[in-house]
Amino acid sequence: MEYITLTVDGQTVQVEKGKTVLDAIQAAGIKVPTLCYHPELRPEGACRLCVVEVKGAKTLVASCVAPAADGMEVKTNTPFVREARRTALELLLANHPNDCLTCERNGNCELQTLAHDLGVREVRYQGPKRSAAKDASSPAIVRDPEKCILCGRCVRMCGEVQEVAALGYVGRGWDTMVLPLFDRGLAEVACVNCGQCTTVCPTGAITEKSYVDEVWDALGDPNKHVIVQTAPAVRVSVAEALGMPVGTIATGKMVAGLRRLGFDRVFDTDFTADLTIIEEGHELLERLNSGGTLPLITSCSPGWIKFCEHFYPDLLPHLSTCKSPQQMFGAVAKTYYAEKMGLKPEDIYVVSIMPCTAKKFEAQRPEMTASGVADVDAVLTTRELARMFKEAGIDFATLPDEEYDAPLGISTGAGAIFGATGGVMEAALRTVYEVVTGETLENLDFTEVRGLEGVKEASVDLNGKTVKVAVAHGLANAKKVLERIKAGEGDWQFVEIMCCPGGCIGGGGQPIPVDREKRAARIKAIYEVDASMPMRKSHENPAVVTLYQEFLGKPLSEKSHELLHTHYTPRPRF
Repeated sequence: MEYITLTVDGQTVQVEKGKTVLDAIQAAGIKVPTLCYHPELRPEGACRLCVVEVKGAKTLVASCVAPAADGMEVKTNTPFVREARRTALELLLANHPNDCLTCERNGNCELQTLAHDLGVREVRYQGPKRSAAKDASSPAIVRDPEKCILCGRCVRMCGEVQEVAALGYVGRGWDTMVLPLFDRGLAEVACVNCGQCTTVCPTGAITEKSYVDEVWDALGDPNKHVIVQTAPAVRVSVAEALGMPVGTIATGKMVAGLRRLGFDRVFDTDFTADLTIIEEGHELLERLNSGGTLPLITSCSPGWIKFCEHFYPDLLPHLSTCKSPQQMFGAVAKTYYAEKMGLKPEDIYVVSIMPCTAKKFEAQRPEMTASGVADVDAVLTTRELARMFKEAGIDFATLPDEEYDAPLGISTGAGAIFGATGGVMEAALRTVYEVVTGETLENLDFTEVRGLEGVKEASVDLNGKTVKVAVAHGLANAKKVLERIKAGEGDWQFVEIMCCPGGCIGGGGQPIPVDREKRAARIKAIYEVDASMPMRKSHENPAVVTLYQEFLGKPLSEKSHELLHTHYTPRPRF
């Protein structure tokens, strides 16, 4: 590998050839301000906040896009550089709304932070404010164009990382805006509601649609029995959203906090993750034995499902008919649990705490009414739950560890790993192996499907029959797998696809900011949860066994199809 040598503020720095000036500055341990730059996106050089002086250059250089060169001399902190950065920032602020105190991103806004860090205490310029209506058409995401600074991060995330391209630039000069196709609402275009745009937006221009007020209202209604389910990924990220170290496992404190918010029962989505594995595992075996459509593709990720409906409707027969664990929980809660508690489905209010914004859309799909009413009433993200804890004055770090309520709070390690890319595949293989072979699986860790590689492949021997599997996370990687299936090149029998990079731990509702290191830390924590569980195989969950004995009968029964399975809808590409 070829290296080059340059100086940054008098320090000698070596970086790989092809790196940028910003890479060299960071290698020197120096931080320069950035807004349009994001470490996981293609650099664009739009905001000009990262400008530096380079000896011999006629003007200041945008370090995020300028290639580093051998012998280059860089200065990052001259009076000229500091004034240029302040001016660029003040010009942005001159056109920005002054509503920080009521903004969704107050306290976690990069524009706000930079104004503080660069010492901007007054704005010397006056400019027109952008006037544009909010787009709240989507059940998952809200756009506020007045707060957009045209950094382009959302456009690059949506177009390049997810390859959905629901957002783009429209107009020129002052009239330039980031909009969905034909200036329609997000609900009217092929947006998959993944929320990855919300995780990279530096301001409050794109945020999740909040249902916190609706949940507070339900908690205050004496006629409602309000129950909550928590997704696997939330237990390793909610503490992070409250200022604790990344990857902190906070399951017990989260349960305690939810009880203090006033929920009547605190349950675990991991319970229905185990249930999903039973249904999906038997669906795979049925397709393998009966010549059904293969590969079977997992259906736990609602963003991926909508992506398939828009862009690959011809592959919909490959999708598992199983609902996601969130929706299975709602269906079971408003039938089986309602029956045991002597409650009417309409008197039960089901709240989901999810790492995902697409779950908000999924809960409102018309197919999700197995109980006769909406199976899930409100979906909150990890970020929204953290805000509720703060609103209630709960000191999260000092809470005791408490246990989930039974029976819908009993789960296994297999359910927990649903939160990481490859987790659904690994959990399914643990069960399918034992169902097919009748033997106890000694090594439960299928490490071949773990990790942050975009597409992973593996083979599993099931009693002499080789089953080939693939795992993809992030929709650009999903497209690679789908194109191979369409071309007849992917000879897999089982495929897991997760919409978001890293899987649910990198979901659109998770703490901001997020990067590869944070995803890796959350994944590590998820597998620590799995390893610490007394039960690590879904089919050994006693509460799930009892559910079948008392209510569902058997996997893929008529009752389970009625409650736990669904269908999908081809949608237009634009």
